[in-house]
Amino acid sequence: MDEQFVIDTWHYVLAKHAKAMCALERELGDRHGLGPSEFEVLDRIVHHDRQLRIQELCDEVHLSQSALSRVVARLEKAELVARCVCASDRRGVFVEITDDGRARHAEALPTQRAVLADVFADAPALAT
Repeated sequence: MDEQFVIDTWHYVLAKHAKAMCALERELGDRHGLGPSEFEVLDRIVHHDRQLRIQELCDEVHLSQSALSRVVARLEKAELVARCVCASDRRGVFVEITDDGRARHAEALPTQRAVLADVFADAPALAT
């Protein structure tokens, strides 16, 4: 693979990520009171439709465990998620979405999808 292609692709990815995160921060924050990471946690729980261990969420949202704990704490304070201890392993902590969390996610989902569609409107088509 051509080195310049790799570098150009990397710069493209960084630019798109920065643009997406700034737009998501603004739109999700202004319209729904959520940050991009908070939305992503809600989105992953809704996608799986079950309680998720903190470690499962870490793997999916690409945050450190301490950063994820802060996000979950903010969501818990807003009563959008609840933490619960695993019955079979008291060290395990699960996160589950509340009814208010599902409602907020449903309200924010079109905003998040519209932002991403706008950011990636000029993206090259990917082979499937």
